[in-house]
Amino acid sequence: MNLVELAKAAEVGGDSVERSDVAAVNRKENRPLYKGREPIYPKLAHGTFRRLKWAVMAIALAVYYLTPWIRWDRGANLPDQAVLIDFPARRFYFFFIEIWPQEVYYLTGLLILASFGLFLITALAGRVWCGYACPQTVWTDLFIMVERLVEGDRAERIRLDKAPMSAGKLAKRTAKHGIWLLIAMATGGAWVFYFADAPTLLRDLLTLQALPVAYITIGVLTFTTYALGGLMREQVCTYMCPWPRIQAAMQDEDSLIVSYKDDRGEPRMPFRKGQDWSTRADCIDCRQCVAVCPMGIDIRDGQQLECIACALCIDACDDVMVKIGRPKGLIAYDTLINHDRRKRGEPTRVRWLRPRTVLYAALIVLVGLVMLVALTTRATLDVNVQHDRNPLFVQLADGSIRNGYTVKILNKEHIDARFDISFKGLPPHTVSIVGQEPGAADGVEVGSDRLAAFRVFVAVPADALASDVTDITVVVTEEGGRRVARSSSIFRGPEK
Repeated sequence: MNLVELAKAAEVGGDSVERSDVAAVNRKENRPLYKGREPIYPKLAHGTFRRLKWAVMAIALAVYYLTPWIRWDRGANLPDQAVLIDFPARRFYFFFIEIWPQEVYYLTGLLILASFGLFLITALAGRVWCGYACPQTVWTDLFIMVERLVEGDRAERIRLDKAPMSAGKLAKRTAKHGIWLLIAMATGGAWVFYFADAPTLLRDLLTLQALPVAYITIGVLTFTTYALGGLMREQVCTYMCPWPRIQAAMQDEDSLIVSYKDDRGEPRMPFRKGQDWSTRADCIDCRQCVAVCPMGIDIRDGQQLECIACALCIDACDDVMVKIGRPKGLIAYDTLINHDRRKRGEPTRVRWLRPRTVLYAALIVLVGLVMLVALTTRATLDVNVQHDRNPLFVQLADGSIRNGYTVKILNKEHIDARFDISFKGLPPHTVSIVGQEPGAADGVEVGSDRLAAFRVFVAVPADALASDVTDITVVVTEEGGRRVARSSSIFRGPEK
């Protein structure tokens, strides 16, 4: 397949329209289950969607690289990193929110929200996530930008690839891959900063004092970023990512997708200056839409799983339409139903409110409200009680029955506190806590932002038990009664 740029131009109304002799690498008729990668040389597009992609890339990269360096004051003896996954302390900090291991359901809720959000945006506008915000797209776009800056645009890169090795070619290739590796290392480095204090970890990394797992993680992410963004590129979307194969289930005939209006563009043919537009269609077969496509497809072939809806082909086609004096929009975001409506001579329309979009939006609101209520009403005190399994009970010398418990008290506030432990639902009984004098009423102390476990024994006269299993409630009360937490358990005795 010939990928050489011919640089032919047709003079149309004083403007020059470049015609590219480029074929779609990923044409669906020739697509095997897998094949060796054929180089794709996407040409730099100019227009609204290219500027939008620059903006999204800049914002996404800034958020990823800079977030670990944002500080957030939480008080003494607490980390001041705004976003931190603290494995040693078993915490996830996100600005003013602190998530404990017992609250992993919040992360589950975030994943559910992200899923429904992705479903909604796909139902509305196709694969715009893939085209603008997917990490694979963002880093691949960044790597292509570096390649273009070092080696030139499409025609120059093709000539460089075909040229024999020389000092100039070696220098350009070395510079390109060197910058790629630096970006990949920065990507891996930024990731590990989310799991430790960023300034401290950076110092340890530079002085070779960081833990081996930090260097291993950076090495693995450096390799994967370099390979996926620099070497494999579109193959990740075509062969590795499952989303292209399931996104069709998220769309319907009213979803906006990047489309070629064949009712306006066919039959396509080259255009000569002075030709009457009333006798022909608008597509002049310049193939600029193919030349700018980072996936190596021809959008005029219809819907394809490789299309990531980046809309660069729209920019390229609109630019050509302006030069030849035709209306923009030969390639545009459009719906399948509008395609049929134009053929029937009916006006086009975009339906944003449809059963599936309303359902996805309602689910997002519902899950968001549930998470918000749970987050704003969550308790700062929690208790978990585990009854001894072996033995289930012990009969003491005075005939009373004793049960053992492990009472875990979670104090989520950033102040030390004392708590009383009581048992409700039992006849008169005695409570003893390991480490305290029997009958002591001093309570137990739990440090700030800590989980503490206590061994507690409860003894009940045998004749006071009505059955071999008694349902009880363990109550933990902070001194002063400001906070109270309860947990259900049982008291076991001999069979009656």
